[in-house]
Amino acid sequence: MAVADPTLEVELALHGEGHRFVIGCDEVGRGAIAGPVAVGLAVVDLDVGPFPAGLRDSKLLSEKRREALAPLTAGWAVHSAVGLASAAEVDTIGLSAALGLAGKRALGLLHAAGADIRSSIILLDGAFDWLTPALQTALPLRLRVKADRDCASVSAASVVAKVHRDRLMIAADEAIPGYGWAGNKGYGSAGHFAAIAELGATQLHRRTWLKSAPAGAGE
Repeated sequence: MAVADPTLEVELALHGEGHRFVIGCDEVGRGAIAGPVAVGLAVVDLDVGPFPAGLRDSKLLSEKRREALAPLTAGWAVHSAVGLASAAEVDTIGLSAALGLAGKRALGLLHAAGADIRSSIILLDGAFDWLTPALQTALPLRLRVKADRDCASVSAASVVAKVHRDRLMIAADEAIPGYGWAGNKGYGSAGHFAAIAELGATQLHRRTWLKSAPAGAGE
C-alpha cells in the first residue's frame, strides 16, 4: 500500500492559530542498544515554500535516499538542528529523560542559530510529551501521532536526525571496529549481539539494555 506524501496542512493550521514558526520534532535511535538518541528539529514558517520532492519519514526511505535528501531538507527549513544524549546518559537518567535532554540541546542549537523560539510551537511526533519536562520554561507544543509520516516539518526533522546519527555510527565503525556499526547503526541485530558476546560491551553500548553482556572492547 502506497504511503501518501506528507503535507504542510497541520503546520498551516498552527500558523493560523497565531504561531509564526512551527518546529517539527522527531527522535531517532530510541530502540537501539548502542549509540546516542538523537532529536531532530526543523523550523518552518509561511514563507518556507515547497518541501523537497520525495521527503518522507526517514524510516520509509533508503539510506541512499536519506543521504541525498538531508542537505536539501536542511536547506529548505528556516533552521534545523540535531541534539544528542549519549548511551551513558540513557543508562543514567532513562530513555524518556534522555530524549528530553537531547531535545533541549537541539533547541539550544536553534536558539544559537538565531531561531525565534518564543514565536514558535513545537509539533512533536507521538502521543507522549517527553520534551516539556526537560525544559526550564515550557513552550507551546502539539502532539500528533504519525506526524513523522503526515507532517512535512516532522518528516524533515526525522531525516536530518537519522542521517546525523547514522554518520556518527558509521564513524564509530572505524574507531571501535568489530561490531558492524556501519551496518546495524547500533540496533540489536544477530551479528551485533554475537560481537558483544565475543568482544564485550563498549562505551557506546547502553549497559542497562544489555543482559549479561561482558565488559570488554572499547573501554
